[in-house]
Amino acid sequence: MTLSVSIRADAPIPLDLAFDVAPGELMALVGPSGSGKTTILRSIAGLWTPTTARVSAGGGVWLDTQARVNLPPHRRKVGIVFQSYALFPHMTAAQNVMAAMPIADRDEAERLLALVNLHDLSDRKPAQLSGGQQQRVAVARALARRPDVLLLDEPFSAVDRATREKLHAGIIALRAHLNMPVVLVTHDMNEAQLLADRMLVIDRGRSLRGGTTAQVMADPEALRAMGIREVAALLPAVISGPEEDGLTRLDTATGPLFLPGVQGAPGTRLRVRIMAHEVILSRARPVGLSAQNIVPATITALVSGEGPGLMVHLAVGDTEILARITRRAAAEMALAPGDTVHAVLKAMSVARDHILAAPPQDSAAR
Repeated sequence: MTLSVSIRADAPIPLDLAFDVAPGELMALVGPSGSGKTTILRSIAGLWTPTTARVSAGGGVWLDTQARVNLPPHRRKVGIVFQSYALFPHMTAAQNVMAAMPIADRDEAERLLALVNLHDLSDRKPAQLSGGQQQRVAVARALARRPDVLLLDEPFSAVDRATREKLHAGIIALRAHLNMPVVLVTHDMNEAQLLADRMLVIDRGRSLRGGTTAQVMADPEALRAMGIREVAALLPAVISGPEEDGLTRLDTATGPLFLPGVQGAPGTRLRVRIMAHEVILSRARPVGLSAQNIVPATITALVSGEGPGLMVHLAVGDTEILARITRRAAAEMALAPGDTVHAVLKAMSVARDHILAAPPQDSAAR
């Protein structure tokens, strides 16, 4: 049931890229406006045909320009949620969901609405629903087609931040019930980090960088294309519980982290975004510091950039974190790949919006 996409086109936006999305995986397409993200979704859905392309999913070929195969949209088992939601204003939530079914089934519509936490609002029309509730109706309607692929085109951009955070939590919970490829188009990097298993950075219609979310967020070139100045890494963690001093203990693969402002019950899996410039390195385990988070790590690479800076890649268990230091400091410490060092992180340096819930497929510390 893997989604495989290969597209080449000269207009309206030049495109030349290919990617696969596995069942149960969420791939985020990110990049600047005009890079072709929405056009890619339209190609998958059958709403636009590129010059040269091949799209396959669910064991069948939807589009193959060389073989002259081009299934119309209604024959492609795809669910799509647009930024505008596109609900029928004269229909109730349940009727909107049933409109996407080959044979209307009220019980199935109620089940899908319950899946997105709208079980009590099935008889309301869109004008009687909030923006967040309308978005959830749109998701339920997309799932009503029993799709092989789910496409999300900036689905959270039209709501306020508080509603968006609730919708993010809803999508994370919903994914536990889905075993299909999901493709998300977004310009919000926090959103991509929160929801995606893998990311594809698109610049001028080409694939600039693809990989796991952690790999992409550690790539300076990819971050520059997204307009992000600072490199960050994602550290999987599990909430252990609150401490008496107000900090929360998080268990990681190499030991505990203590951070403020963490929401969630014990056992909740998280991703902690660690900014490279917030990490301090020490040869020996430091003593007498106010910093509570000291993590042993192994240097895997030292990468020089522009100016006096240098990026140190560190293996922390199976996870990579990054430290930005000066070349002078690296020379004075005689750092080299293979060396063991201690990474020091101040608890108060991790912002609340850098503590993210983990998607279902994320492998956190146990």
